[in-house]
Amino acid sequence: MLLVNLPNVNINTQRNWSNDTIRYQYNQMKYYVTTILPYLNAASSIMEELNQKEQNPNISKRERKAFVNTKEDEIRRRFENEISALNETQGVLLVKLIARQSGANIYSKMEAYKNALYAMRWQAWARFHGFNLNKKYDPFEEPMLEHIMQSLGYPLPAKYGDYEAKLTVH
Repeated sequence: MLLVNLPNVNINTQRNWSNDTIRYQYNQMKYYVTTILPYLNAASSIMEELNQKEQNPNISKRERKAFVNTKEDEIRRRFENEISALNETQGVLLVKLIARQSGANIYSKMEAYKNALYAMRWQAWARFHGFNLNKKYDPFEEPMLEHIMQSLGYPLPAKYGDYEAKLTVH
């Protein structure tokens, strides 16, 4: 029996675009996604910490609220200037990608971590700018964004179950 280890081979092809507008939109979205990835990574790690704290039965509501406030202050100190410099499209993409990584809608998370009034205020702002925080991320509605994320090494989280199998078939 002969055993040979072969090197991995990546096969890439030049993508055929139906027109220049779609190519431009794809490249623009990829640029926007790469600029917001540090904020996405920070938000994802903080949401994981918050979820662990929330599921801990030994923590009181007061301690949980204090923890949420300290994490919010930490994010503000680290990223407030950079995030406020993002344009509207980058902000919407950031919210979508946070929803993608967390597997839940942002509105329910804000309502759970802060309060309903806080969540309604940000939902009103989002609706004014043409976005809905109360909507879960659906990979089928965002094929271009999903392709970009997977090409950058961010596979679809396991929270979506068999969506990945359906995505590869289409």
